[in-house]
Amino acid sequence: MAKLVSLADGVAELVRDGDVVAMEGFTHLIPFAAGHEIIRQRRRDLTLVRMTPDVIYDQLIGAGCVGRLVFSWGGNPGVGSLHRFRDAVQNSWPVPLELEEHSHAGMANRYVAGASGLPFAVLRGYTGTDLPRHTPNIRTIDCPFTGETLTAVPALRPDVTVVHAQRADRAGNVQIWGITGVQKEAVLAARRSLVTVEEIVDRLEPVPGQVVLPGWAVTAVAPVPGGSHPSYTQGYSVRDNDFYLAWDAISRDRDSFKQWLDRHVRKAEAQA
Repeated sequence: MAKLVSLADGVAELVRDGDVVAMEGFTHLIPFAAGHEIIRQRRRDLTLVRMTPDVIYDQLIGAGCVGRLVFSWGGNPGVGSLHRFRDAVQNSWPVPLELEEHSHAGMANRYVAGASGLPFAVLRGYTGTDLPRHTPNIRTIDCPFTGETLTAVPALRPDVTVVHAQRADRAGNVQIWGITGVQKEAVLAARRSLVTVEEIVDRLEPVPGQVVLPGWAVTAVAPVPGGSHPSYTQGYSVRDNDFYLAWDAISRDRDSFKQWLDRHVRKAEAQA
């Protein structure tokens, strides 16, 4: 059974320097609050994994938490580039950033392989792209039955996966609905998992299209209302589009980024 913890305690226990950390969520349910707590606790040399790294990964990279990024797309959705990401790649600020790039299908299949306890995934992908020339973890194999040439990618097994969800019950069973992406697979593939939720309830009421993560598959659950802001949580909040637009200017300049980080993320540490 998953245990109920505070966000600070959950990050302190489950996220360690040097870990491979997956923080998934697509369009909504992006675990911003958990990412900010990782920054406050000064985690370093993390390998971040995500199918679509966006603003929260820009913040973690700019805060110096990240040494390596495994991903399939990166940007400020609907706005443009991730400037802290770009600065780390081009100028090694605040620390150098190593990249491992895949396709969306490759990343999704890697999570599925990890969740299934398999060493690698096989797909008809990457053909006609230059990714295999730049990413050692993409290999071609011949099907033993048909001789067809396919692509193999190693399973993803994060040390810890962090996701946000709508609610959990007191036994740690987690309920997610809306655009669910690969949260289920990322949690099942991980050695440890932390799920932040909008609320803890006595009983999970069925919702159309829901995904339920059973308490035995989750390490810890932390109640964090609004934990996905500025993204949204379907049924609880709306997307803060103004923030995504504002982030483009904030993140372009190192000093403005550091001022924002001190004011909006690290100040919570000083007030604690």
